[in-house]
Amino acid sequence: MNSSRFYKISGVKDNKRLPSRVVEEIVLKEINRGRRKLEIEAFGQHGIGGRIWRTGEEPVHIMITGHSGQRTGSLGFPGTRIEVMGPGSDDVGWLNAGAEIVVHGHVSNGTMNGAAQGKVFIAGSIGARGMTMTKHNPRFDPPELWVMGSAGDYFGEFMAGGTTVICGYGMHKRSDVIGYRPFVGMVGGRAFVRGRVSDISEKDAKIVPMPDDEWEWLTANLQGFLSRIGKEELFKILSKRSEWNLIRAKSQQEKMKMDVHPSMAAFRKESWERELGEGGLIGDIQQIENEPVPLVTTGDLRRFVPVWENLKYKAPCQAACPTGIPIQERWHMIRSGLTDEALKTGLSYSPFPATVCGYLCPNPCMASCTRRMAHMPAIDVKQLGCACKELPAPSPLESTGKKVAVIGGGAAGLSAAWHLSLKGHYVVVFEKSGKIGGKVAGLIPESRFDAGTFQAELDRVRRLVGEIRLNAQVDDKEFKRIKNKFDYTVVAVGSSLPRLPGIEGIEKAQPAVDFLEAARNNTADPGKKVVVIGAGNVGCDVATEAHRLGAGHITLIDVQKPAAFGEEKKAAERIGAEFRWPCFTRRITVEGLELKDGEIIEADKVVVSIGEYPDTGWVKQEVETKHDFISVDRLFRTTDSSVFAIGDCVTPGLLTEAIGTGKRTAETIDRLVRGEDPNALLDERERIDIRRVSLEYFSPLKNTFDSLEECGSECASCGRCRDCGICTTVCPQNAISRTETGDGRFEYIVDGGKCIGCGFCAGACPCGVWNLVPNTPL
Repeated sequence: MNSSRFYKISGVKDNKRLPSRVVEEIVLKEINRGRRKLEIEAFGQHGIGGRIWRTGEEPVHIMITGHSGQRTGSLGFPGTRIEVMGPGSDDVGWLNAGAEIVVHGHVSNGTMNGAAQGKVFIAGSIGARGMTMTKHNPRFDPPELWVMGSAGDYFGEFMAGGTTVICGYGMHKRSDVIGYRPFVGMVGGRAFVRGRVSDISEKDAKIVPMPDDEWEWLTANLQGFLSRIGKEELFKILSKRSEWNLIRAKSQQEKMKMDVHPSMAAFRKESWERELGEGGLIGDIQQIENEPVPLVTTGDLRRFVPVWENLKYKAPCQAACPTGIPIQERWHMIRSGLTDEALKTGLSYSPFPATVCGYLCPNPCMASCTRRMAHMPAIDVKQLGCACKELPAPSPLESTGKKVAVIGGGAAGLSAAWHLSLKGHYVVVFEKSGKIGGKVAGLIPESRFDAGTFQAELDRVRRLVGEIRLNAQVDDKEFKRIKNKFDYTVVAVGSSLPRLPGIEGIEKAQPAVDFLEAARNNTADPGKKVVVIGAGNVGCDVATEAHRLGAGHITLIDVQKPAAFGEEKKAAERIGAEFRWPCFTRRITVEGLELKDGEIIEADKVVVSIGEYPDTGWVKQEVETKHDFISVDRLFRTTDSSVFAIGDCVTPGLLTEAIGTGKRTAETIDRLVRGEDPNALLDERERIDIRRVSLEYFSPLKNTFDSLEECGSECASCGRCRDCGICTTVCPQNAISRTETGDGRFEYIVDGGKCIGCGFCAGACPCGVWNLVPNTPL
């Protein structure tokens, strides 16, 4: 939809002025549709061009005609260019965060107020309080304000960063380029002013000689300014060095030299003691110790105390990971140059980090990434997963002499077998089919993962696990024999029996598990039209495989809003599958599927995908089941203390959930073998409050990650100290110190005798590891 022509939006509809909010909604809608050049015919609407957060790599150009209202470009973002074809109102570029704004006329008060990034170019003069309270984050380019004419009163008030250029051209009989009391409270930034400035706040700012490098910067960028406003011919007039002044903030040391107030010690000696002390007015009755009472208290008198809570809480990514992988710890290792260790950590949580984390997992960790709170992309954990493909299996611990049977060679069973083997136990896997790998090996479309990677990870499992028996059919008698022969038994048989609705003609339909298995073997014949009953992720897999095998029209129906999400749903949408709900099936006929409202959806093939349940009839005499699913406690123990059950035969879930249950069960069995309390394994830490994490240290423009190192550097390390030392730097009392605790570890300690409980450490901490709590002294 992108075009070289401007798409016009009017601020009036049906002879009525549209509210500013409505105009903003229209602008955002058109940008989301792909338009990048918009002409806004304004009728005093406010905030035009601001808050355009996501434009991709292609910039947005907004041209404003008519009469623009206040706050044009407020909260503007990088990639946004705003051009006002006439004058501007108050607060142009207010809180600018990166937009470029050009005004071809005069502007009233508050120009570039509170800006942190971006550039504003004014072809005329500006009113009062321009460039006030600006700031500068060293990670980004400082804000810039260019004014062709003059500036009004209180210019640069509390200016803390950025650059302003006042050309003083075309003023109307004014002696000073800037009005009354400019640069009051200025603490940072610089100002280039052409002409006289006589009323500068001498306490805060000073005029300094123009260095060569500053003059070079000014003349180089002056040409760009003149080009923006269409007045290139003025460069020769405006480029006379003798006419320009450079204004900077005074340093703290310079301000202290100007302070004429006596020190507290001098006041006490020369005034207090002389008038009220010995020989003074009340000297004979004064009994108070001659010590000043501190205005800001420390120690037990503090209202609040800072607490270093490193690793006290789970990071949001780890809390969301069904396997419990400490993802932020792995990125910390990457930042520390320990890439091999970071990759090996993946194998200590999953035998399939490349296949599952890299391809098949919907990555709830990325969905929970704190960066998304600021509309920034989540850290790409898939890169970390895929990098684990070639890793060798870790070395197992010394043999314990214990034997564990694992019934089922899918994701859950192989995870349990993997972790039990690493703990030093001898494991025998009983798999009823002729291959291990479960649904990944037999049902999930190979288009969703790399088959070579999965095979490499299966080979790694085979090299570690003691024994894998294929085509091993387990019935009630064999189960009892296994249970008596092994020290522990883990049941991980998954769910393979399809649930079928009790409707007329159901025998004409095919279960999803059967269709997907045939599709993996390229023996399925979907015909040209397919209807899938059940629009979950498995139904989406059916849709994409049917399309691969030649189906042209695919419909997924459901009685409620489809539960599909992630890559599976995206893949089904890409091949043009139609999602319909709510739809209630009456019967299946030779023509297709008939709904209860009488509509017939034509179909050569009807596939049922409404879930599966486990085949557990052979275990019911030994352990308790409920609705065919095996009952377990929170440690996955069944009613038989030597038997555990995990994965889909306990409750349906993600691959990562199955893998996680396998790991936790292996750890429980290991602790029981060693006589330890398995409950101590449960990580019951709460998730950190993401409001404690500061994302201001990261660029919102970073949309891609090209390497593991880049991922690690951009991770916010929620709840995990980055050892950046910001807290020690910002502490006004120097009350925080870092100390080594051995084994390369460290901690930050607060000296209560110095700390005043100001909370600067908690406010500045990028990772949220500092907390400010009420002081409750003993």
